[in-house]
Amino acid sequence: MNKFNSLNKTYLEQRKAAHEICRLFSKSPSKGNLKRIKSLFAHSGEAVIIEAGFHYDYGNQITIGDRTFININCTVLDAPISEGTITIGNDCLIGPNVQLLAVSHAVNPTERLNKESFTNPISIGNNVWIGAGAIILAGVSIGDNAVVGAGSVVTKDVAPRCAVAGNPAVKIKDI
Repeated sequence: MNKFNSLNKTYLEQRKAAHEICRLFSKSPSKGNLKRIKSLFAHSGEAVIIEAGFHYDYGNQITIGDRTFININCTVLDAPISEGTITIGNDCLIGPNVQLLAVSHAVNPTERLNKESFTNPISIGNNVWIGAGAIILAGVSIGDNAVVGAGSVVTKDVAPRCAVAGNPAVKIKDI
């Protein structure tokens, strides 16, 4: 994991601006406000649909492939540095209330006093379905054609063509 200081003045300003864009989109999910949401992404593919309630911290390290659908109230905790990338492939289905959390904090209480954030990328392959309320933690890769069951907490990589569910998520079956 890589660390950064999220209380750095520049990062605070970036987050504030990004949060305002998210707030406007949640209040009025118009095409113009969706365009503002996507404008901060590193890349947004063709025919990407994002429903209201979408929230990110920075946006500039997010890549989304073509024809991906992101349902309501998705939270993406990304980082402003390249180690905090979140990549979502083509043709993905992201259920309501999904959380993609590429940022965390120190477990050690003394270290946590420094207020530093730790980040590790999240990679979601092509044609992945992430069910409602799932949480994907930092450093996780999800292979092509995988399924993450609703309410799951994904702490480890998910193989391609595999269904996982639970807290922590475990393999249910091959697809």
